[in-house]
Amino acid sequence: MPPASQNFLEQTPQIQLVTAEQDRRPANKFGSWAQVAVAYALIEAALWTRPGSLALFWTAAAALCILCFVLFSRFTWREMGLGIPPARGSLWILLSAAVLAMTIPISSLLLGPLNAGTTHALPFHIAWRYAIWSLVQQFILQSFLFVRLESLLGSSRAALTTAALFSAAHIPSPVLTVLGFLGGLFFCEMFRRYRNIFPLGVAHALFGLTIAASFSDRLLHHMRVGIGYLMFHP
Repeated sequence: MPPASQNFLEQTPQIQLVTAEQDRRPANKFGSWAQVAVAYALIEAALWTRPGSLALFWTAAAALCILCFVLFSRFTWREMGLGIPPARGSLWILLSAAVLAMTIPISSLLLGPLNAGTTHALPFHIAWRYAIWSLVQQFILQSFLFVRLESLLGSSRAALTTAALFSAAHIPSPVLTVLGFLGGLFFCEMFRRYRNIFPLGVAHALFGLTIAASFSDRLLHHMRVGIGYLMFHP
């Protein structure tokens, strides 16, 4: 190759092909890990603090941190799943959730005597508030946690990690810890495919209400987690 041509090629910027997943990797990995760690630590502090002013402080701190991290993040509204729900994707999510929800009462029967006792089916005036809380949980789970972990770990490992964190937030409830991991995998996979939290909020509410109606309070302790589970007295 002539020297002139060689010099020209050496000075020409190299074109880099970047995959969609690589493009979502954050410029500051430490910052993303720190956001996840701080927010999750505050959530755990709220879950494991006795009811009172300190618990309210941890709850408010967690909510404020997550909102600030989301509002000032580099992720778009669509990437965070906050756009208009896709019709076909929403239908698939809801149909899949309905089928999976039917397996919950069956699984409760398999426990036999361990599930003896009354259930805690939620009345409507509580159920609609739980539905709102379900959407909030999906916002935390997907719009905050999953998108950051996806940018750090890739989609598959992010789904596993997010599901594990979701499950750990339900300790020490044995039923909710196990079902939380399985449900977390479903939520993350559906979010990865269809990128919207609104049908996931409906699916989450459907799962939660079915669990409450299927398992006894002897196991669920009114669907409480953290220190609330240990403090429960029927």
